[in-house]
Amino acid sequence: MPIIQVKNLHLQFGGLTAVNNLSFDIPNETVMSVIGPNGAGKTSLFNMLSGFYRPTRGEIVFNGTNIVGKQPHQITAQGMARTFQNLRVFPNLTVLENVMAGMHSRTKQGLYGALFHTKAQRLEEETILSVAEECIRFVGIDKYRNRRAKNLPYGAQRYLEIARALAIQPKVLFLDEPAAGFNFTEKQDLIDLIGRIRRTYKISVVLIEHDMGLINKVSERVLVLNYGQKLAEGTPDEVLNNPLVIEAYLGKEDETDESA
Repeated sequence: MPIIQVKNLHLQFGGLTAVNNLSFDIPNETVMSVIGPNGAGKTSLFNMLSGFYRPTRGEIVFNGTNIVGKQPHQITAQGMARTFQNLRVFPNLTVLENVMAGMHSRTKQGLYGALFHTKAQRLEEETILSVAEECIRFVGIDKYRNRRAKNLPYGAQRYLEIARALAIQPKVLFLDEPAAGFNFTEKQDLIDLIGRIRRTYKISVVLIEHDMGLINKVSERVLVLNYGQKLAEGTPDEVLNNPLVIEAYLGKEDETDESA
């Protein structure tokens, strides 16, 4: 069974239809890209999948459970993590503190444990620290471990968000334009990181991205949206050579001969 099944999803803002009767599956342990022109509904889709928007109608079945109507923190606790197009780090916390803070959905000890520093509380704190440090090392920013997030280079802040999302130990990781602002070398490193995430953690990675070269190298499946509807779906080669996709991105040539 796919890790996520989207069934007849629809999102309406007043008279504006952002997503229209959209259905697709996200397979287990797959890197999948969602592409489309600006305004195609990509971020609206991510916001529905992660609980920030409630669909007007339709179903989102995550790991066998319909999650429509659940709050973002509830969906996160079930095993879904995401990053955002605009950086969302705690600027005055260190890298380590940022990643540890992101693990709140995985904590079980309550006020009693915190006040009396019980054995269970101490063990949980040790686990949180260990997982956070491993995620920081995995994405390659361990040299910034004790530096405040606001003082990191831009690329390291992007990787910090990914480390924090991985610390949740998700079944699905959503990355919203992870290569935005990256140069060529940084994009190659990101391609390597995404591949390692899928292989090491054996999870599905779903990304919104505009760089077609990156999409072609990293993706196993590609979903194309246009005006909130599914335009195409398939392997990168199938999708990126689809005439409808090319037309949506580049526009249809005017066949009228102006010189006639």
